[in-house]
Amino acid sequence: MATTQTDTSVDTNTPVDIAANLAQVRQRMVAAARRAGRDPAEVTLVAVSKTHPLEAIRAAWAAGQRDFGENRLEELWEKVEAARDAGLSDIRWHLIGTIQSRKTRQAVGPFVLIHSVDRVKIARRLSRDALEAGQVLDVLLEVNVSGEETKRGFAPDELLAEAPGMLQLPGIRIRGLMTMAPLVDDPEEARPVFRGLRELRDQLRARCPEGDWYHLSMGMTNDFEVAIEEGATLVRVGSAIFGARQA
Repeated sequence: MATTQTDTSVDTNTPVDIAANLAQVRQRMVAAARRAGRDPAEVTLVAVSKTHPLEAIRAAWAAGQRDFGENRLEELWEKVEAARDAGLSDIRWHLIGTIQSRKTRQAVGPFVLIHSVDRVKIARRLSRDALEAGQVLDVLLEVNVSGEETKRGFAPDELLAEAPGMLQLPGIRIRGLMTMAPLVDDPEEARPVFRGLRELRDQLRARCPEGDWYHLSMGMTNDFEVAIEEGATLVRVGSAIFGARQA
């Protein structure tokens, strides 16, 4: 299924630009869902606000955006507190970056979803730390569908073997899968990766029906339309909304 490329460049990061960019991204999401015969309401936009200031988040919030994603735990906690102080208390924060094993305790917090559980060790440590804090964490298992050495995550066969055990861990609730496609010029080249994650999810549903395998977090600024066509329920979009990443 071919996808029409849309120019995602932006001029500045003023609130007007962010609102317009959000509107354009949402329109593209709706069109992609309809091309695939899906209900657009099945797909949640996670605005990736990493390195961008609170003013940018406030502008997106004012335009109706509520789900925001951050890569680094330190930056995420700073923004959680700053947003709360600014009255943006209804933001739903997503942790989308790699979690170091020594920092799992920091990942226990007011986050709606952790997208990046990339190995059994992290799942076990999150389970331990969540139990100590009296919380249950909703998490996604990160899968290296493309097999790239530079990517983190479970290999598909490894996940099929490890999933039953991880489903038994207290303190965490597995809600689905996440993947990152290779950076390519043509988003169609990412389609096999997204399709592979969906097919893996279907295998897990058959093998581990006790699990909740609803979510597929896949697709970013360059390829989110293809991801939606292949079944994404969460897309992580940054530069198409906020412009170039700030240092």
